Amino acid sequence: MAQIKTHEFSAFVRREGTPYRIVLVYGPDRGLVSERAAQVAAKTGVDLKDDFAVLRLEASDLSGDPGRLADEFGAISLFGGDRLVWVRNAGNERGLIEGITAIADTDPGSSHLIIEAGDLKKGSGLRKIVENSKTALAIPCYADDARGIQALIDEELGTAGLAIQADARQRLSQLLGGDRLASRNELRKLALYCHGTGRITDEDVIEAMGDVAALSVDDAVDAVFSGDAAALEAALERILASKTSVFLVLRGCIVLFEQLDAMRSLVENHNRQPAQAITEKGRGIHFKRKPIVERALRHWRLEAINREMRRLSDAVLETRRRPQLEAAIARQALLRACLLSR
Repeated sequence: MAQIKTHEFSAFVRREGTPYRIVLVYGPDRGLVSERAAQVAAKTGVDLKDDFAVLRLEASDLSGDPGRLADEFGAISLFGGDRLVWVRNAGNERGLIEGITAIADTDPGSSHLIIEAGDLKKGSGLRKIVENSKTALAIPCYADDARGIQALIDEELGTAGLAIQADARQRLSQLLGGDRLASRNELRKLALYCHGTGRITDEDVIEAMGDVAALSVDDAVDAVFSGDAAALEAALERILASKTSVFLVLRGCIVLFEQLDAMRSLVENHNRQPAQAITEKGRGIHFKRKPIVERALRHWRLEAINREMRRLSDAVLETRRRPQLEAAIARQALLRACLLSR
């Protein structure tokens, strides 16, 4: 079975050439799929600017003519040299699967085949053919984990000659992920904004990348746990004005209550001090939010935390049943939690 793990890709792409003439790059992170497919294409040695040497196809182009893939893969470059067939937006299309089945274990000659696909389940037709072929390689692409995001930050900011403060890095990490190309573009936008300064601060991240709606969601959650009804109302108004779903505030409060539940358990059941509990269970909390979390941890008892989580979850369910009243339902539930935080 020819498949590399996500963390093995960097070493693979650094090696000279590749013994695999058929490469499937797949996964839910379409930006990362596209980026890694381009890196594999660069390893083939084919001139990617030469339209006679590179044929780009959509998977749908093969649906009515499965034999076309075999024909193109077996074709000789017009001016000699290696040839690349690059198929994008693949899934488990029958024409594509039949085409790859026909060429999987044949002599590829001087041709290369790269297939970009979405998230494919284990055992699906396309993965099964590629993974069971001796001449093919499957490369999975999943959303960046914490380590991947840090590496991406270091790569882009290092290239731009910029250092970054610890609090700015923490905030930046929370804004990235999900799509590699989108994350990379955001980092380049930040680097351009801070060009010539030498160092990126937390304020720079907020000004260059801060989504007003996302920041308002954070403000609303902070207001709930601070017991500040006026600040909550102001944040909700900004969220509604930006056409952002107020459900995000409900979810944010539930997530923070879940963290409080774990930390409060340490306080009540294991005699930890609130500060110790935050150190042990609150590593993902931004340092500017920690005073709010510590206050909430001292204020909310374990039983009350679980009761309020259930109420907020019920509110989420109710917004799904009556979407036309989402704002009113959420505002009432959030205001209740806010007043109980006083």
